[in-house]
Amino acid sequence: MKNLKKQRRIQVIAVAVVALVVATALIGYAMRDGINYFRSPSQVAEAPPKPSEVFRIGGLVEEGTLQRGQGETVRFAVTDGGATVQVAYTGVLPDLFEENQGMVGTGRYVNGVFEASEILAKHDETYMPKEVMDALKAQGVYQEPET
Repeated sequence: MKNLKKQRRIQVIAVAVVALVVATALIGYAMRDGINYFRSPSQVAEAPPKPSEVFRIGGLVEEGTLQRGQGETVRFAVTDGGATVQVAYTGVLPDLFEENQGMVGTGRYVNGVFEASEILAKHDETYMPKEVMDALKAQGVYQEPET
């Protein structure tokens, strides 16, 4: 009788472990497209990602590079002080988007141009995304906002 209880317990534990492994695998599979890694322009210049990889890039919009073309296509360059990456975006930019300000974009790096599918800009004059701030500090170009 004790042997049967022990065997039943082992079976229940084995089924629970298998169910946990399957659930973890399914969650990982479902989230594979939802995870976007952040890269600074210097990291993109050093090791360009594959054109199929979706990631986030952040930095300062380089002054004098903002070009509004025909239609909704906008081109500009984003920099972290160490490297510059050209960006193309089709859509409506956020109201607070402007040159020499922080931005974060989501998209793909294709043929030397970051093709953004989403652009986020600061929400007030002193805000800068943590990833962008860290990248600028690493390059030594970050300036504390004036109060």
